[in-house]
Formats: sequence, C-alpha cells, structure tokens
Amino acid sequence: MTGAFVVERWTTASRIGFLVIAFAIVVLVAAPIVLKAGTLDRLTALFIYVMLAAMWNALAGYGGLVSIGQQLFFGLGAYFTVRLADAGLNPFASTIAAALIVAGIAWAMSHFMLQLRGGEFAIGMWVLSELTHLLVNLDRLVQGETGTSLISMNVYDPDNRRIAIYLLAFGIMVALLGALYALLRSKSGAAIQAIRDNEVAATSVGVDVLKTKRILFVLAAFGIGLAGALWLCSALTFQPKTYFSVQWTAYMIFMVLVGGIGKFEGAILGALLFFTIETWFGGTGVWYLIGLGLAAVVFSLFFPKGIWGAIEQRFGITLLPIGYRLKIIGGAE
Repeated sequence: MTGAFVVERWTTASRIGFLVIAFAIVVLVAAPIVLKAGTLDRLTALFIYVMLAAMWNALAGYGGLVSIGQQLFFGLGAYFTVRLADAGLNPFASTIAAALIVAGIAWAMSHFMLQLRGGEFAIGMWVLSELTHLLVNLDRLVQGETGTSLISMNVYDPDNRRIAIYLLAFGIMVALLGALYALLRSKSGAAIQAIRDNEVAATSVGVDVLKTKRILFVLAAFGIGLAGALWLCSALTFQPKTYFSVQWTAYMIFMVLVGGIGKFEGAILGALLFFTIETWFGGTGVWYLIGLGLAAVVFSLFFPKGIWGAIEQRFGITLLPIGYRLKIIGGAE
C-alpha cells in the first residue's frame, strides 16, 4: 500500500513559533515600564538592525538583487527627516513622511536601475549613494560634513522621548516584518523567488519581472529609509558621512550572511548575533571591525547557508514558513 501525501504550510514548530513571537511582542511593548534608559536605547538599536537585515535579505536573498549601496536610502531617510522637521513638521511624523519620500525616489530609480544585472546593479547602487552624499552636502541646512541636528526633538522630555522612539521603532519593525512576510507568502512572493532562481523561466510562465522586482525594491528602500529616520531620532545628530557610509550596507550583508540568506528567520537571527557582538566588543575599536570581517569569512566558507540555514537543514525546523511542505502520511506495505 502506497503512503499518502499532504501539502502543508504550517507545522507544529511554526505554530509554537508564532505563539512565542506573540508573547515576545507583549513583553517588549511592556518593557519600558521596567527597563532602564540605556537598555531601551540598545533595544531600539536592535529593532533598527532587524529592519536593515530583513530588508536587505528581502532584496538579495529573495529577489536576487545584491546591492552594496543601500546606505543611500538609510541616509536619505535621515536627511528628509531633518528637512521636514526643520520645515515645521512634527519630528515623529517626519520619520514616516521621510520614508514615503524615499520610497517615491526608489520607485523613480527603479525604472533605470532594475535594467542592470548582477555586478552592474550592485556597483550602480553604490555610485548613486556616493553621488547623493555629495548632493546632500550642498544643502545649507546640513552645512557639508559639519552636519546638523534634529533640534525639534529637544521639546520633548528625554525620558518620554526615549520611550516614544522605542515604541515607534518596535511598532515599525513589527509592521515591516509582517508586511514582508505577507508579501513573500503571496503570489507576488512566489514570483519574486521564481525570478531569483531563473528569470527567463519566470518570464516564460507569465511573471511580470520588472513589476515584481519594483515592488521588492521600493519596499526595501522604504524600510531602510525608516531605519535611517529612526536612527536619527535616537542619535539626534545628522552628519552625511555617517549616514551615507558603506558600513551600513556592510552590516546588513554581515547579518544576512551569518544568519542565513534567503531565510526569513536568518535575517532576524543575524541581527541578534550582530547586536550581541557589537554590545560586547563594540568598544574595542578597529579589532571589532576585523573580528566582523573574519566572522563573515568563516561563515561564508563553513556555513554558506548561515546559522539558520544549517539548523533548518539539520533538523528540518521552520518557524516562519514562506512556502509549502510535502508531508508523507503512512508508507508502503
């Protein structure tokens, strides 16, 4: 007798995973009641790292669009926040408005950038980032590399401001991850992965390649723009060389490679690992950066699928499933 097959999307592990996530959300929302100011600041940074990792992973891991210029959107998110706040808009509202402007710019850029392939796209994004950096320096408000500050934030009590930024960053992170997860589980998500695996084959079955890539490109820009705006709200000071630094994309790549590229859980795990390393060793200066580089090389050589990729391959655990699983019920007799 031949065993039956069942196609499933949810597993016991994924159901438990969602319960754990729901519990973690409740705990983190209530965290400001008991946590100290320094801890809240560090958690805010963690939320931003998760956003950066998830957006780069979406772009490269699922869409196959490897970019080394995503600091372009990080810097623009911070820049437009300063600009809008200086024009009189509430600084918290400025973060959302700035990210929407960044998304609009990304949509316009996509009409020519998405015509590029492979290394051309990666280098092209870096060139645009450097060009934008130079243009932002010309703004008199920014005063070149001297920079400026998000002065309007000073009207808020420091403790209340810290809690508000923490909750805003957490809420945005959850919303972005939820939106990305829903996208990847939809028909558009299947099209995105089909394009990554074989663009010609995807086209042959009716996938609108350019439109699908544009959705992912704009979403990633929007999320990274929000991350840049939130980082500014926390740091207050805007210096173009800091926000348009390629180190931001380097951090994104590190988190995704170590956690597991093309794995939804991998980006989150990679951000947690990077956050831990930075917290423990960030004060060691150049050795910290050397350590990150060595870690990236080691993982590339010995764990090409990242930590979560290795766990999934070894134990078959998927906490946040994107696709479907074929489960065998019974067997031949």
